Amino acid sequence: MAEFVVLLVIVLLVGGGAALYRRRAIAEQQAQERAELESQLSTSRRAADEDVTKFGEELQRLDVDVAGHPLDEPMQQDYQRALDAYEDAKTSLDAVRQPAEIKHVTSILEDGRYAIACVKARVGNRPLPAKRPPCFFNPAHGPSSSDVEWAPPGGALRSVPACPADAERVLAGADPYIRTVQVGAQRVPYWEGGPAYAPWAQGYYSRWSGSDMLSGMLIGSFLFGGMGPIFGGIGEGLGGLGEGVGDMMGGIGDGLGDIGGGIGDMFGGIGDFFDN
Repeated sequence: MAEFVVLLVIVLLVGGGAALYRRRAIAEQQAQERAELESQLSTSRRAADEDVTKFGEELQRLDVDVAGHPLDEPMQQDYQRALDAYEDAKTSLDAVRQPAEIKHVTSILEDGRYAIACVKARVGNRPLPAKRPPCFFNPAHGPSSSDVEWAPPGGALRSVPACPADAERVLAGADPYIRTVQVGAQRVPYWEGGPAYAPWAQGYYSRWSGSDMLSGMLIGSFLFGGMGPIFGGIGEGLGGLGEGVGDMMGGIGDGLGDIGGGIGDMFGGIGDFFDN
């Protein structure tokens, strides 16, 4: 009987130790995931905050542009929409708690910049700009005016939407003004910034994702895959998370199987003990 008690204690100790190890591993994994989310939130929030500040500066310059010009009702509506976009973007940024929520901020800014473009067109007695995707090289440049053929260093030639200034530079053989972001100790084009910048970019381009203009560029190759890891990184991250959960659950199953095997051996040993 003493042998049975000793065997039971050993099994309980082993089982308890295995359960404690599993709980600790799960807690460490959850802590790591929280840290990664906080880092992504800080990174994407910083990029959005820069854009909100820049948009406010654009509104200040717009005040100078409209000074001395009579504001008819359509111009007032566009102007008010731009002002509302600024306030809404600031409010939305303050309310962000998850990285994915950043896209609401940049979506508001994308609409606000179109409103600014409309005001400038009305002031200059020009036709209203077409509703187009933001400039690919830097969405803070505002709505694109045309598509240009462009290739990154070592990459394939693509048709991308560009603002007037960048379109002119590309057609002249010069480099466009590309939005760069901080990654480690260096600055890289935003589309190479990794999944932390994905919600920021999605807000600018998500409403255009189904259009013929962008179906081959944003979704097909540039942001979702080929050129940079922004949206591709999201898929890889989710895949990695799924693999991690699968490994964790598999490990728990293995642990339970080992415990069950140990219990089976224990009762087999008990049977042998009583047979003897």
